Amino acid sequence: MSRRSRTELKGFTCIHCRQQVSARAIGSQHRNHCPYCLWSRHVDIRPGDRGCGCRGAMAPVAIDVHSDGEWSIIHRCTGCGALRTNRIAGDDQELALLQLVLRPLAHPPFPLDALPTWNRMPLDRGWS
Repeated sequence: MSRRSRTELKGFTCIHCRQQVSARAIGSQHRNHCPYCLWSRHVDIRPGDRGCGCRGAMAPVAIDVHSDGEWSIIHRCTGCGALRTNRIAGDDQELALLQLVLRPLAHPPFPLDALPTWNRMPLDRGWS
């Protein structure tokens, strides 16, 4: 049995959080990221082919929401810098997904104190 077949049958250890990850993913034929921390490994050229030689850790950097409402995780390889999208799986931790979605709001790319005061809405007023 090939190494690829053994890995697909028994799963893998996450490159980032070291959790044991089952090979079976709800809603996907190819488990490609950890459902706990959402990190991945750069192994595919095309989904499921395991043909990429990089093998670098892939950090989750954003969420892409498709027009049909389906979510994908955008990963950036820490080795070669490649960007890839992966559909979320049914067993992905909801809190990890929400943390990824909210990251830009929690850590904006500019200082909030630098916003002009005329553009700020008072905290005690509603949106109406």
